[in-house]
Amino acid sequence: MNGDAWLEEILSRYKEQKSLADRAIAQLSDTALFATLDADANSVAVIMKHLAGNLRSRWTDFLGSDGEKPDRARDTEFEMSGDTRADLVARWENAWRIVVDSIGSLNDHDLARTVVIRGEPHSVVQAISRNMTHTAQHVGQIVFLAKHLAGASWKTLSIPRGASDEFTRRLRDQRI
Repeated sequence: MNGDAWLEEILSRYKEQKSLADRAIAQLSDTALFATLDADANSVAVIMKHLAGNLRSRWTDFLGSDGEKPDRARDTEFEMSGDTRADLVARWENAWRIVVDSIGSLNDHDLARTVVIRGEPHSVVQAISRNMTHTAQHVGQIVFLAKHLAGASWKTLSIPRGASDEFTRRLRDQRI
């Protein structure tokens, strides 16, 4: 796989992560969005705020500046101070737009470059892999919490239990 194809694949994976998180978040009421399981736990809202802050910081001027932007106040991402669902969604959408635009602007030659995160040099591939892992971890948390908080009203985001054989059969039938 050449670098441009890899970048297309990475962009596709980021879009899948966003879709998964969005579909989980959509199943939550505002109350559930801000709910925590205990005093030390993060709500889905907090995870959204943190991930949006991370994505905005890492992907804004990805090749040209340190991935930890001076205007990022990371610790405040774990505090809810009057944030509304609308505020969070706006921040979330903006951050994901930056990711998509930034990855979309990269090319094969950029993969050989070096970027800096908190003063530490990373190859572009390392920085992307590091961020993808971080993103997927938090999307998994969002899905887990949303499923728990939605309870019986939860609509699965993947193959429903007991439907694996039918799903596989349909895929095979489509290929014939």
